[in-house]
Amino acid sequence: MLDPVTATLARAALRPVPTVPDPAPALIEAFIARWDGTAMAERANAQPFLSELCDVLGVPRPDPAQGGIGPYRFERNVTHHEADGTATTRRIDLYRRACFVCEAKQGAAPHRQATLFTGETEAQRRANVRNTPAWARHMQQAKGQAEGYARDLPPDKGWPPFLIVCDVGFCLDLYSDFSGTGKHYAQFPDRARFRIYLPDLRRPEVRDTLRAVWLDPKALDPALRRAEVTRGIAALLARLAAALEGTPAKPRHDPGHVATFLMRCIFCMFAQSVGLLPARSFSKLLERYLDNLPGFAPVVGSLWATMDTGGYSVALDVRVPRFNGGLFRPGAHGGADPLPVQADELALLILAAGKDWADVEPAIFGTLLENALDRKERGRLGAEFTPRPFVERLVLPAVMEPLRAEWDGVRAAAEAAMQADTTPLQPRRWCAASTPPCAPCACWTRRAAPATSCMSPWS
Repeated sequence: MLDPVTATLARAALRPVPTVPDPAPALIEAFIARWDGTAMAERANAQPFLSELCDVLGVPRPDPAQGGIGPYRFERNVTHHEADGTATTRRIDLYRRACFVCEAKQGAAPHRQATLFTGETEAQRRANVRNTPAWARHMQQAKGQAEGYARDLPPDKGWPPFLIVCDVGFCLDLYSDFSGTGKHYAQFPDRARFRIYLPDLRRPEVRDTLRAVWLDPKALDPALRRAEVTRGIAALLARLAAALEGTPAKPRHDPGHVATFLMRCIFCMFAQSVGLLPARSFSKLLERYLDNLPGFAPVVGSLWATMDTGGYSVALDVRVPRFNGGLFRPGAHGGADPLPVQADELALLILAAGKDWADVEPAIFGTLLENALDRKERGRLGAEFTPRPFVERLVLPAVMEPLRAEWDGVRAAAEAAMQADTTPLQPRRWCAASTPPCAPCACWTRRAAPATSCMSPWS
């Protein structure tokens, strides 16, 4: 049976994102056509753009302003306290309590000359041309502004889970921190997809994400997603473990053997979810033996023996890598042969294999691994499971926070050096990890030096 940690995860619930009718495609196309190409008019365009974006997302527009504060409004006042004790009033471009702080900018479109009637100089326009190093620096600085506004909010308002940096008519950058500490705003969902361009609004999943940022940002917390996925999987594993162990009056298999069998199975499920094994290869293998239960154990046992050494797997008809660590090696709980299963037990395995194991809470792996290895083997491998909160309690303040602070200093020094240097910037190719560039200096070099990597490990 599963231990209390996994049982608790099985009972975790995820609040549903409120359902909102999707806007008509004509409204989306009209919005994109209206705003695409607008540039260099942040004060005039920010509020109309964000209000119309709310219509596209099917969420309420900001409330009318009353005084300087409010839970959902433009130009929300915050008080910034300087180191010398003085206080200044600053304004958040768009604020929604417990959801986000939005800082709006508007860059310049390329290939357009300034004129006497624009109010901008050519030097100003060039400094804000989109997808250039200067523009990327300004977007990073806007993120810093948004973080400052979040820091200046009254303590009783809490840290918003999201920061939005909006280049009006061009893109929205999303940063999240679900810890409630305001110390780890990172690109959401990751560095490759945190920037949403205006044409991306045609995609329903993009609108769903932005709608959740407005209405229920906590629903986007990856930890809750893991809990949701884990809940269903843990329930399946509990049923399977109970069936394999039997009852006290009629036992079937030793609990240690059951733990080993389940751990090996779920590792194969995880491996196919993350690409260590071909996609759905283990699921298809299980499905093939629904009508041939006696053949299940020999074929899966052959796969596990090959995974222990590496080589060509007849069971999957593909070469598999070697998985070291001893999980598939014969040990204290028996050889590599799987336990025989009945039809309903194999059906439970197939259901579990159909889940996305990349999102599963590691507690399942940790608790089952401890049960699958005897005490001496655990000690030799160091396979003692430590829950995520215990690890984060040590790693975040001791490693991540100093490292982020050090990186912020390095990045600030690099930006200052770039601003002081008048050597023309030469755009090169994007690096493989980021398109367009993900940091102020990423993949842009001076003169003809080749671009080889991205400077920023995170933003």
